Amino acid sequence: MPSLFPQSEPEVPLVGIARLAAQGEAISEGHQVDYLTLENRSLLARCNSPRVPFSWQINPYRGCEFACKYCYARYTHEFMEMRDGLDFERKIYVKKHGAWLLRQELKQVRAGQSIAIGTATDPYQPAERKFGITRAIMEEFSRHQGLSLGLVTKSDLIVRDLDLLRVIASKNRLSIHITITTTNTKLARILEPRAPRPDLRFKAVEKLAASGIRTSVNCAPVLPGITDSPRELENVVRTAAAAKACSVAVIPLFLKPCSEKIFMPFLQENFPHLVVSYKARYSDRAFLPVEYKRRISALVKRLCAKYGIAARDEESHQNADRRSLAEQLNLFAQW
Repeated sequence: MPSLFPQSEPEVPLVGIARLAAQGEAISEGHQVDYLTLENRSLLARCNSPRVPFSWQINPYRGCEFACKYCYARYTHEFMEMRDGLDFERKIYVKKHGAWLLRQELKQVRAGQSIAIGTATDPYQPAERKFGITRAIMEEFSRHQGLSLGLVTKSDLIVRDLDLLRVIASKNRLSIHITITTTNTKLARILEPRAPRPDLRFKAVEKLAASGIRTSVNCAPVLPGITDSPRELENVVRTAAAAKACSVAVIPLFLKPCSEKIFMPFLQENFPHLVVSYKARYSDRAFLPVEYKRRISALVKRLCAKYGIAARDEESHQNADRRSLAEQLNLFAQW
């Protein structure tokens, strides 16, 4: 006689990063955020793809509390069997013993190889105020020389570590990239709900540059119909030049499926008149057409020439068909 109750599917054992995430212990709670430990076995992740401009990458945290509606990195939580895109901003994993791991692994880095910090999550997000993982990592870097380091953030918290950054820059090649999507505070608050205001980020650029640290501005992503007008882009370039940034780079929006699940409802709520055009633009691709990239790049180059600041060409590194994108993003699986 058949059972009256359906048989449940056998549980599939979690492996790798998913198992480590499941074993994480809650440390504390923030604003609708859980902070959990992650017993990471490695901090440095090797990049073997010739399509990315760095050899190694570091993310002190997994997940990001800034909750940027366009964030491409939400999928990284899927490697931990977390399919809800909001988990990325609500469950922040703190990589324990990061500085100790870095000390052991730096011997693998060869001359000429570069290390990128903050490629998937912001190293100076709110969790850093509580746990100081990034600070400990920078302290370790300050003990070394001859390294090539690049750090990406959209937080003015980075100026807290000016003392270490000066030491690092004096003995290594260091570049800081501050991401600023718009100068419009109200718009930024909609796009990046818990990230520092644009004016605070520009002040951070100014302080870093005044300290002799090579600092640039990433205008990223450029959002069609929202932040791509000549006036919007000129505001970013002009303010970056005034803050003494060494260059500006523009990177158009790309939408992976996991990002689209968050971004499209956001668009419907805040910019309903753009929904149809976005669906048409991204219906069969994650990236905007090459013609759009070229037009925006040409505009920004003209603006940079006007204000006496260099235009940095990120598209030569991004150049992103689906295959190269997969190569770049699959690097995060091992974290």
